[in-house]
Amino acid sequence: MAHHAVTPHEGKLLVLTPGLGAVATTFVAGVEMVRQGAGQPFGSLSQMQTIRLGARSENRTPLIRDFCDIAPLGDLEFGAWDVHAADAYDAALHAGVIDKHELAPMESFLRTVKPMEAAFDQQYVRRLDGPNVKPEGTKKEWAEALRADIRRRLDETGAARAVMVWCGSTEVYLRPAPCHETVEAFEKGLEDDDPAISPSQLYAYAAIMEGVPYANGAPNLSADVPALEQLAEEKGVPLAGKDFKTGQTLMKTILAPGMKARMLGVNGWFSTNILGNRDGEILDDADSFRAKEVTKTGVLDSILQPDVYPDLYEDLYHKVRINYYPPRGDEKEGWDNIDIFGWLGYKMQIKVDFLCRDSILAAPIVLDLALFLDLAARAGRSGVQEWLSFYFKSPHVEVGHVPEHDLFIQHVRLKNTLRVMMGEEPLTHLSENDEIYENADAS
Repeated sequence: MAHHAVTPHEGKLLVLTPGLGAVATTFVAGVEMVRQGAGQPFGSLSQMQTIRLGARSENRTPLIRDFCDIAPLGDLEFGAWDVHAADAYDAALHAGVIDKHELAPMESFLRTVKPMEAAFDQQYVRRLDGPNVKPEGTKKEWAEALRADIRRRLDETGAARAVMVWCGSTEVYLRPAPCHETVEAFEKGLEDDDPAISPSQLYAYAAIMEGVPYANGAPNLSADVPALEQLAEEKGVPLAGKDFKTGQTLMKTILAPGMKARMLGVNGWFSTNILGNRDGEILDDADSFRAKEVTKTGVLDSILQPDVYPDLYEDLYHKVRINYYPPRGDEKEGWDNIDIFGWLGYKMQIKVDFLCRDSILAAPIVLDLALFLDLAARAGRSGVQEWLSFYFKSPHVEVGHVPEHDLFIQHVRLKNTLRVMMGEEPLTHLSENDEIYENADAS
């Protein structure tokens, strides 16, 4: 099969995270714990999962990390920006996700990860403030300062390449504006301090200009605008987003495909959450919540297709609420009440109470995105990487494409893309039957 040869991994890979809060520190500390043999990377496909190659009878199922030429964990370096000056150790203690006694052996390493001054404007994240911010300047000046930060951190760590994964807070809901239409308009907007350009877009722009793959882990508008998509294509930079799929939405993308597969109707799906970390505090602002609400509520329509199955899903009532509750910290709880119906319209209910740890679910996503985006860049892939939709609530897709939300279809697509990148054939359901598989091969 024709494919672009993957440039071999050599040297260190720098993982940059705008934001050094609960998610980023759980990711960084977790990687170091795995490197020291103090933990296992559960939840990470890149580290834990196998990938089948060819027919089942061939018995070829290597680990993804052995099959793909991804960077080993020992070659990862870290850099971050945050409005607070606390290093990764103090920030992890404050986040309270990983127990203090487990962080203690990592202290000397974590103290080497000190956040750079953030490009931050409180009008985009109203419930957040801090002293570790760049001096006032134009957005153009901030973007150039971020580019300089990337180059400096590469030099400091001796890394050969970098990737950037947005782990910052959710910004207020913004719609695409004229400055987002073309690269020229965007750069003019930087010079004019256009209010439609948010800080996360500055990070995305800086990453793309430096040839650094970029993923957006939050729901706000970031690289998913024509100007930055065009720039990424021109610079040969992969993009992915948006909004890490962790708690309640993860469960929806698992359960909803099952309902549809069995042709069970859904009258209503009521979802509510309580969480008390920084993310919860930020989402207590109505405009920041609006950005999250858009990504969370679009999932069911995409999976269930009410236009195709109106008798089953046309009248589905879907409600999502998020409540800030400080005592819960990072241990988010998501309740779902699902009203369904089956044979002859008889009603049933499903109730889900998911007591999850938001950052524990997000950290392996950051790791996988960093490694797979670096692989994509070395495979010559640029622009929107739809095959990474598996990790997001609101998948970033190319213009005219329909986002796929079904977790199982996303999973097949991710693995097939890895197979193709590494020169193997993609798998189809035909390969479950060796006779049909062989006949198809012969034809």
